[in-house]
Amino acid sequence: MKALALALVLSLPVPRLAPPVQLSPTPSQQPAKRKGGQWYFAATGHAVYCYGPVMTMPVPRRGLSKVATFCRGDQTMVLLKD
Repeated sequence: MKALALALVLSLPVPRLAPPVQLSPTPSQQPAKRKGGQWYFAATGHAVYCYGPVMTMPVPRRGLSKVATFCRGDQTMVLLKD
């Protein structure tokens, strides 16, 4: 009987330890870098956050005006207050 119990215990699978969790992300797992942007004061009196360059463009009835490009909120160009 003891031999049967011993054979049963020895036939059980040996538990294995899991490999340690990797805390630092690998280069392929790092989040994408955000585009650098800047806050501007729009002609409407609101602050806007834009990613593109500021350009001088002709605007009807205003002449040459500065516009910020590629702004948050799906705005391609925002007229800036000078």
